[in-house]
Parts: sequence; structure tokens; C-alpha cells
Amino acid sequence: MDWDWSVVIEYKDLFIQGLITTIELTAVAVAVGLVIGVLLGIMLISAKKWLRIPARVYVHLFRGTPLFLQILFFHFAVLPTLAEMFFMDPPEAVISGFVAFSMNAGAYIAEIFRGGIQSVDKGQLEAARSLGMTYPQAMRFVVLPQAFKNMLPPLGNEMITLLKDTSLVTVIAVNDITYAAFVTAKNTFVRWTPYITAGLVYLVLTTLLTQWVSYLEKRFQTSKR
Repeated sequence: MDWDWSVVIEYKDLFIQGLITTIELTAVAVAVGLVIGVLLGIMLISAKKWLRIPARVYVHLFRGTPLFLQILFFHFAVLPTLAEMFFMDPPEAVISGFVAFSMNAGAYIAEIFRGGIQSVDKGQLEAARSLGMTYPQAMRFVVLPQAFKNMLPPLGNEMITLLKDTSLVTVIAVNDITYAAFVTAKNTFVRWTPYITAGLVYLVLTTLLTQWVSYLEKRFQTSKR
């Protein structure tokens, strides 16, 4: 076992860039995934089939196939084909990661929103409509604020899962934390310290994210009381 920590210092810039990329991938996936998830979640509970069925197909497709395969599919098939159609240069690998993670996150967040919305008593929506609110207004000002409290724990779990799953973009040579560890180990032939360093970085990030979600849960519980 080689415990040469100097290689981590030597490749510190690679690890720093990997950390930035990992955070960016997670942040974009959560932000875009929330937008997609809210829209799909509302479509899933819609009484109109032409809204409900496409949402179900989307969710089933992205939840039923591996994220690893989705990354490869977007990077080597979908985005290059679109670039050729519009006479553009192929996008950078990190763009493929953004697209794949965002669309995958949207499917999982849609189910979280659907469950959260359905956990709110139907009388809340009926009362809001009886006061003259339109359906979108009732959802925005009455149902969603109450549902969000129930959705926060699973949303936190989804963010943590996304953070760890960003390591999959190593396969398309995106410089994330795992890729930094892989390159360091390959170039220096030191195996233990680069991967241990990457694991510690992920552990710190997930711990901070967990603490932040716990803080938000306590704030919402205090507000509710």
C-alpha cells in the first residue's frame, strides 16, 4: 500500500477543478430537474390524459433505464446528431452530463412532487377554488407550499444521490472528482491516496448537504408549529 500524499498536492489543481465541476453538475441538475419535476408532477395528477400519459412515459423511461446508459446515449448519440442537424460543433462532454443528469433528476423529482401534492388534503384545493382562485393560483399559493414540507426529505435524498452519481461522468472524460483521482493514480502509479482523497471529498460534500437539508426541515417544522 502506497500512502504517498504528495501526489494529491501535485495534482491539487485537477482535484479543485473536479470539485467545481461536481458541484456545478449537481446544482444544475437539481435546478433544472426541479423545473421539469414540478411540471411533470402536475401533469401526472392531471385529469387530462393528453397531459398525464406523456408524463408517465417520461418518468417510466428515465427511471427504468440506468443513468450510466443515459449519459452515454446523450453524449454519443443524441447531442452529436442534433449538432450535425444544425451544423454545429459537437458539445463538450460536460454539456452531455448536464443534460443527462437534469432530465434524469426531473423524472425522480416528478414522482416526489406527485406524492407531495397528493399528500395535501383535497379540501385545501377545493377551498381555494371556492374563494375564486384559478387552478394554477390554488396550486401555487395553497397546495405547493404545504406539499413542499412533505417533499423536503425525499428531495434532500435525491440531491445527495445526484451528488454521488456525478462520478459516472468520468466515463465520458469529464473532469469531476472521480476523474481527478483516476488520472492521478494512472499517472503516478499511486493507488490509495488519490481514491481515498476523492472519497473524503464526497463524504464532506454529502455531510454538508445532509446538514443543510436537516436545517431546512427544522425551519419548516418550526414555521408549521
